[in-house]
Amino acid sequence: MSVAEATPARADALLARMRRWRFGSLRSRIALLYAGLFTVVLGLVVSLAAGGLARFGETSAARDLGANARVFDEILAARARQMGDQAGVLAHDFGFREAVATGDAPTIASALASLEGRVRSDMAFVLTLEGEVRAADTTGIPAPESLYAQLDAGKTRGIIRSDKGLALAAAAPIEAPDLIGWLVIAQPLDRAELDRLVELAPIALQAQVVEAGRQPAWLRDAASGTVFEREAGERYLYHVSDLAVLQEGVAPRLVLRHPLAESLAAYASLKGWLIALAVGGIVLALGMSWRVARSVTEPLQQLDEATRMIGEGREVSLAIATGDEIGRLADSFNQMVIAIEERERQIIHVGLHDGLTGLPNRKLFTEQLATTLARRRQGERVLVAYVDLDDFKMVNDSLGHPAGDALLRMVADHLREDLPDALVARLGGDEFAILIDGIDEKRDLGHIADALQRSFDRPIAIGGQHAACGASIGIAVAPGDGNDGSTLMKNADLALYRAKHEGKATYHFFEPALDEAARQRRQLELDLRAAIKEGGFELNFQPLYSLAEKRLTGFEALIRWNHPVRGRVNPAEFIPLAEETGLIVPVGEWVLREACHQASTWPDNVSVAVNVSPKQFAASGLASTVLSALAASGLAAHRLELEITESIFIADVDATLATLHGLRALGVKIALDDFGTGYSSLSYLRSFPFDKVKIDKSFVEDLGTSSTGHAVIRAITTLANALGMDTLAEGVEDVAQFEVLEREGCQNIQGFLFSRPVPAGAVAGLLRDGAGYQRQLRA
Repeated sequence: MSVAEATPARADALLARMRRWRFGSLRSRIALLYAGLFTVVLGLVVSLAAGGLARFGETSAARDLGANARVFDEILAARARQMGDQAGVLAHDFGFREAVATGDAPTIASALASLEGRVRSDMAFVLTLEGEVRAADTTGIPAPESLYAQLDAGKTRGIIRSDKGLALAAAAPIEAPDLIGWLVIAQPLDRAELDRLVELAPIALQAQVVEAGRQPAWLRDAASGTVFEREAGERYLYHVSDLAVLQEGVAPRLVLRHPLAESLAAYASLKGWLIALAVGGIVLALGMSWRVARSVTEPLQQLDEATRMIGEGREVSLAIATGDEIGRLADSFNQMVIAIEERERQIIHVGLHDGLTGLPNRKLFTEQLATTLARRRQGERVLVAYVDLDDFKMVNDSLGHPAGDALLRMVADHLREDLPDALVARLGGDEFAILIDGIDEKRDLGHIADALQRSFDRPIAIGGQHAACGASIGIAVAPGDGNDGSTLMKNADLALYRAKHEGKATYHFFEPALDEAARQRRQLELDLRAAIKEGGFELNFQPLYSLAEKRLTGFEALIRWNHPVRGRVNPAEFIPLAEETGLIVPVGEWVLREACHQASTWPDNVSVAVNVSPKQFAASGLASTVLSALAASGLAAHRLELEITESIFIADVDATLATLHGLRALGVKIALDDFGTGYSSLSYLRSFPFDKVKIDKSFVEDLGTSSTGHAVIRAITTLANALGMDTLAEGVEDVAQFEVLEREGCQNIQGFLFSRPVPAGAVAGLLRDGAGYQRQLRA
């Protein structure tokens, strides 16, 4: 091996050893974890402390700068007062006032020179009311007109500007006895003077008086009397004070600057001590963590070895003589070894059985079915039955889910009792599966099916209330219906589907035609989805005739599907499929929008009725869909009538009533369809004020065959009139029915007597010919 090849190999080996040390040793991980946590916490503490020291230093520096700024202001004010007092003494001197009044220039010059010497001023002058300036030397004295406004306003102290720069000035009025002028005295406010003031400060300062025109933007925007920070290569604190002025056109500010680094330098040593303490604490924590980790991991190493031995199938008993948590862990480990086998049996049972009923679940049933089929002898048959409880959801909704669970447990107990030699499983929900093997080929399978059906006919009472427990059963038999488990279960499911559609509470054996029917149903579902996507539907309209107004007052919208291959598909074929698959929701939305669109082209006194399915009603957003359809078509809300059946009340009465009231609030009319065919129609009429009740066509058909038909119609119309609801009879096909309905007080009728459903284009013709209906009926 070359050196170039050996070097990477040694590096890989070193990395592997490092990884084993770091990740393979629990002791190392515990020690490093605790040391790391301590380091993080200590680092946060040190960081917070250092940050706190820095903030304290900055706050202290800002406080000191503010205090020194106030001292500066007080010193300047004291100097101005001192000069003002000296000026006042001279201004009140009788001889000086007389010299000013008489214009005695030598006397004035002598007095001003003496005053300048006493107060160390470089400028003193008299400003008369006539605008004359009298002084020993008028060089650099500001223009009189720039001083008048401030002096007239009563100001006596402030900053003025001369040829020599800015100066602190004080003024005193000269009265003899009336005001004849002002005595003004000023001291220079130059760099030398400011430096002398800075020397009085206990902190490092830089002072500067800056006029407005020479101030940078950031200084002009700074508020007077505040301390703020600005970085200019280094961090500085600034304090700005507006100075009083005695001259117009002058706006000076006193700017104090303090280098922040000098204040914070005093805390640097404290930070160093903090870091040193942190490092020492980390080292100490690492050593203590290692000792703690060692005391914990040595017993755990023994436990690890014992666990490995159990994995190899060897007997082991762990003996650790300590009274702490490790010792108790060893005892628990020994108990765990004893309980492993029992726990495994329990886990297997839970994984293969239903938790509610204790029956085998789908997984175990499938496994047992495969084993049974593999053991089946020649001449024997194996029966697989799929069971679905009828109306189980109604039990849950009416009695509650605990009652539904109790019903499932009772059904399971009955099946165990009645079929002791069969394998009974719960597949989920209200579905069960039954496996019966060893059936002789000559035995009548119908007797077995009848026995299964009778097992579900036993009365069941839950909490003192009777619970209906009918069941639909689909049966497939091997070998005729399949030789493998998946085929048998699929065929039994198809037979169950047929049994439920034949009226429930019955059984059905699998037939090959069922497989073809299922294939056709799947194809029809695909075609239905394509029709929804591609717009393959159209609406027909059947007229609604008002006996009171003697005219057509509306039309009921009825969906039609022209299949591209099969032609016209009967609604009785595809509507139930749409309900079952949930496609009725988009189909119903299309019908609603199209019906509103068509009705918007009719006269304003003609309405349109649209059927709403229970699933469409239960879906969220029905009110929004109705509002959107009305808005898109421009149809008035009172011209739309929604027809519902009482089955919408089964699931959640409160939610249903809330939705109905929401639709009523939009202005839409609500009609109860197929009235009289359910069990609780009267209670629903009392719960919600329907606009119309549609009498089911079965009652209309009874008018010609039953002697009680007239009484039923009369009872319904009388009840509806008492509740303020209109009535409409469906399925009117001859004049005799029409006359009875009119005589018994029915307000509206619908049926082939007037017209079959017609395409949208024929509605206008029916409306034109509507007046002829009454003449035709009376003829």
